[in-house]
Amino acid sequence: MGPVGTSVPRVDGVAKVTGTARYLDDVDLPGAYHGVTVRSTIAHGRFDGLDLDPGFDWSQVVVVTADQVAWGAGLAAGGFGANYIAMLERDQPALVPPGGRIMHPDEPLALIAAPTKALAHAARKAARPRQTAAPAVLTIDDALDATIKLYGDDNIFKQFLIRKGHVEDAELEAAFAGAARVIESTYHTGAQEQMYIEPQAMAAWYDGAVHVAGSMQCPYYVHKAMKSLLGCEAEDVVVAQTVTGGGFGGKEEYPSMIAAHCVLLAAQVGAPVKMVYERDEDIAATTKRHPARVHHRLALRADGSIAAIDVDVVMDGGGYLTLSPVVLSRGVLHAAGPYRCDVVRVRGRVVATNHPPHGAFRGFGAPQTTFAYERQIDKAA
Repeated sequence: MGPVGTSVPRVDGVAKVTGTARYLDDVDLPGAYHGVTVRSTIAHGRFDGLDLDPGFDWSQVVVVTADQVAWGAGLAAGGFGANYIAMLERDQPALVPPGGRIMHPDEPLALIAAPTKALAHAARKAARPRQTAAPAVLTIDDALDATIKLYGDDNIFKQFLIRKGHVEDAELEAAFAGAARVIESTYHTGAQEQMYIEPQAMAAWYDGAVHVAGSMQCPYYVHKAMKSLLGCEAEDVVVAQTVTGGGFGGKEEYPSMIAAHCVLLAAQVGAPVKMVYERDEDIAATTKRHPARVHHRLALRADGSIAAIDVDVVMDGGGYLTLSPVVLSRGVLHAAGPYRCDVVRVRGRVVATNHPPHGAFRGFGAPQTTFAYERQIDKAA
């Protein structure tokens, strides 16, 4: 008998309900060090260097900054490939190098590993980044103003234009001018935390190949990122997904970042390295749903039918591109809703700001525009 019409047990169901499922933090790696991240405390500026408290005992602690890594040598030569997280673009560094540009609060500046988690956290408190602050872009309007340039000349990561039923804007405006009623409003949605039960967690070790294991939704995203970071062939890095305690989009792109940090530390330590974020760090530093501003105009005929729809969507992408173009594409494709209309214009932009990068979250851009068009229909009713 096939699966249709039968109750098929979940592959991981028994292990989860009996408590035997092993999440990354449950996986025992003999001799593993615990990794932590030293992060920026400013939204925008320059990383000038890392000061280590001379009164702290650093004898059992490994500290890594980007300038200590043999970039460009490649894995075969005992080094690394390139200091970026491969996604849609190569704009986000794994670690901001000394002298490099800080693009958001809680950006990774240095890595620390120690034999115990307590020692790693104590060492992080004794490592103080020197930073020079610059004016920050913290709103969509400031990004569009582009007085401070974060990305290109206009701070626009990506833009789309969708038209239906008209060629020129004048035809759209004529439909609004002839409408019996026009409903026009602007809607704002904020960043949203996925709040998976298991925080971001990853481990790495070297054993012939480079091994990466952890909590993730997209192992091939991580594999692609590690090939670029390590400067190696596909078979030189092995990625394994452990039991994942929730993701909802939050473990699509960000696991590549924490995997990179584990790989960098494991190379310096010469032993496995495990990184498991505390909840406050996870909330502060990792990707969230894109905040959005949606301006929506709805033209109605006298009989209540829809004559025209005009939508302008602007999303806050944060400091780096990540998956923002894909999220925006879903948002604009859904922006007019499921309602019949022959004249439609949807404009969409996603902009760079000095917030931590925003990324995937279930619905992937559509909830922001869905909220707007359903409120418009409520008002029309």
